Amino acid sequence: MNRSNLAIIMTCHNRKEITLACLQELYQQNVKVDVYLVDDGSSDGTSNSVRDSYPEVNILQGNGNLFWGGGMRLAFGEALKQEYEFYIWLNDDTMLTPDAINKLLQIHNHLAQQGHRDTIIVGSTQDPITGSATYGGAVRSKHWYSNKFEFVAPGEEPQQCDTMYGNCVLIPNSVAQKVGNLDPAFIHTFGDLDYGLRAKKLGCTVWTAPGYIGSCSKNSVRDSWADTKLPIHKRLQKVTQIKGFPVRAWTIFTRRHSGPFWYLYWFLPYIRAIIGYKNLQVSATFAED
Repeated sequence: MNRSNLAIIMTCHNRKEITLACLQELYQQNVKVDVYLVDDGSSDGTSNSVRDSYPEVNILQGNGNLFWGGGMRLAFGEALKQEYEFYIWLNDDTMLTPDAINKLLQIHNHLAQQGHRDTIIVGSTQDPITGSATYGGAVRSKHWYSNKFEFVAPGEEPQQCDTMYGNCVLIPNSVAQKVGNLDPAFIHTFGDLDYGLRAKKLGCTVWTAPGYIGSCSKNSVRDSWADTKLPIHKRLQKVTQIKGFPVRAWTIFTRRHSGPFWYLYWFLPYIRAIIGYKNLQVSATFAED
């Protein structure tokens, strides 16, 4: 098989039909890609179904404890060994619109022609039912009391932003060579935000593409640390778990990206879990399952 110049980076766990639907939309794009998919210990037959339908996919096996950060890091690491021209992070619950990948490539080339080098291009997604925006580029909140990264609504032109949520992200090899892989400190959350922020510190830029490149439902806060219907002790328990604000990962993130008063921001999610989701803003990557 002739290798393409673009690698798709994916991870999945026990949602076979969604993963297959994502791959179906991916392979209808008018561009040749090599897919690196981590199956993180699925028990629903995901790997076998993918092999049957898409034998060209490079399937990597996880042990069920990789989560989003670990799975994407494993897939990205394998692809980086081949030094592709471009890499695209793609959540398996993101359904691409026709020609979405070509759109991201065109935006990258357009910015390069304008003199912008080492650019990450972020695709925005919207809810498939309501049409409301869900994930994409992000900018740091201007509120002094907040450590929140706010979604950048896509416009008619590319917009520069601070970082991104990793549902659909185009990373050229020049950026990957500077930044490397996702940081293993982030098991599930914060890895995408951290990557964009590290890229900016290294002189790269992050841009959100115009319009929407696909659909993806926003993760629900139900039964999470942000669910105000849960008692306080349950919220406190959940906020420190892998899909919330695990202490070590959150400490690394705030020390790295929140300035000299990082320790003040460090307390915010735990205070928020106590007093309620709507009463205090703080950064959160309600990340991919």
